[in-house]
Amino acid sequence: MTVGGRGDPDLSESFGEELLGLLLDRAHELPPHMVGPLVATTVARLGGREPQILLQDYGLQQLVPLDAAGGVAAGDPQPINRSDAGRCFLESRPVEVPTADGVRVHLPLLDGGDQVGVLSVTLDGIDDDARRLLRRIAGLAADLLQTKNGYTDLFFRTRRSEPMSVPAEIQWSLLPPLSMVMPRVAVAGVLEPAYAVAGDSFDYALNGDVLHLAMVDAMGHGLDAATMATVAIGAYRHARRISIELSEIYLFMDRAVAEQFDPDHFVTAQMMRLDTETGRLQWVNAGHPAPMLIRAHRVVGRLDSPTTLPVGFGGAQPQVSTMALEPGDRVLCFTDGLIEEHESGQEQFGEEQLIDWVNQLEQADHGVRAVARELSHTLKRARGETTSDDATLVLFEWRG
Repeated sequence: MTVGGRGDPDLSESFGEELLGLLLDRAHELPPHMVGPLVATTVARLGGREPQILLQDYGLQQLVPLDAAGGVAAGDPQPINRSDAGRCFLESRPVEVPTADGVRVHLPLLDGGDQVGVLSVTLDGIDDDARRLLRRIAGLAADLLQTKNGYTDLFFRTRRSEPMSVPAEIQWSLLPPLSMVMPRVAVAGVLEPAYAVAGDSFDYALNGDVLHLAMVDAMGHGLDAATMATVAIGAYRHARRISIELSEIYLFMDRAVAEQFDPDHFVTAQMMRLDTETGRLQWVNAGHPAPMLIRAHRVVGRLDSPTTLPVGFGGAQPQVSTMALEPGDRVLCFTDGLIEEHESGQEQFGEEQLIDWVNQLEQADHGVRAVARELSHTLKRARGETTSDDATLVLFEWRG
């Protein structure tokens, strides 16, 4: 049907528009617990059966089905490393698996470059039109999950495979998405131990062409450390949002921590700015191990910088270090818990062992999200699945 004069576009509703409209038209007033049933209703119009929404757990070990109700299929958690849904999650691409009654399709739930989880559904068969519609349904479902997550505990509870400490609750509530993948830059971070982290945290923001990134490690453990980290990250965000220079951000954070805590309390910190158009990187390191530069899939050096006192000790305005990255370069930032941990009676792991692991993982040429996750898990396995300190890493890539 046409409207108006000759040559006007056809504004009638196609099947595809009607299908996506099921999600779009109800999204604004949809209760969080109805996201699963609405997605199930939508894929059923395509002939989809046994739909599942799988969310990654906080430990980044498994994909957990959203509570079965209203047409969403039940099921056991699926290991990320050993399942078809996990392969979809790790590679951020659809995975199709033939079955006795059709084909099982797994689609990444991508939102703003972050991956929320996986949407799985079985169809009698699949063609390019069904692939296109399923991909768009998965995109809208991811947006719904992220939007509704702000005012429900449902998705938080789904993602937990063990009890979480109060300090960890605080730290997870502070965090941005664990990953962001954009055309010019990609970022991925991991916190360990996921359910008991206290003083470690990180933050980032992409403002125009500039990536801002910070990592903090508050002294001590438990609630005091989480409180200090909260103040440090809050001060960092405030200073970043009023657009002051990197060295002044350090002074702002230093003053905020010093005013709220005793003189012997401190937070080690690292603040960075990356011009994603030119690759120009600036940083201030206040007590952290020097970040590692990864080029052509190997660690080629450290980002050393002038000594700056940890935040809270009243240090002078720091000197800002600068370097030019090359397209494809990656930078690994990490807290001391990553290299100072050791098995009982053994030496600390140290940077050399960390470099060996990074070089091995980089040879697989995976994206930053997969490398960060596998590196953290490799380190955790090396220390017998236990840790006496927080161990946090952030890996970012300038894609050029």
